[in-house]
Amino acid sequence: MLAMPSGTLACPETGRQHRLATQLAHMIPGAATVRVGLDDPKQRWPHLHAVVRNESGRILTPNRTTARVAARWILRAWPEADWTRPHVFDLADATLTRSDSVAAGRGR
Repeated sequence: MLAMPSGTLACPETGRQHRLATQLAHMIPGAATVRVGLDDPKQRWPHLHAVVRNESGRILTPNRTTARVAARWILRAWPEADWTRPHVFDLADATLTRSDSVAAGRGR
């Protein structure tokens, strides 16, 4: 684990990741995954963007504030991740995977 400037571990335990997944599931009913990146298509510069999907892969549309808060929490939980590429946070198993790795695993 990488340490943050305060000296604490970025994600010291998987319990923290599971608590985040539980909190996001309560905050966004029906959510199964949250894709987070700095690739908002409505902005010309890197800008925080989240896409929430349900179990069947259909996009859910939480309000803007909820989506941004979820994205910020995920970024802060994994500061060591390479955020130049989007990542997908799976709420069922509380794992974070690079977005292109998830697509490759599904045969796309």
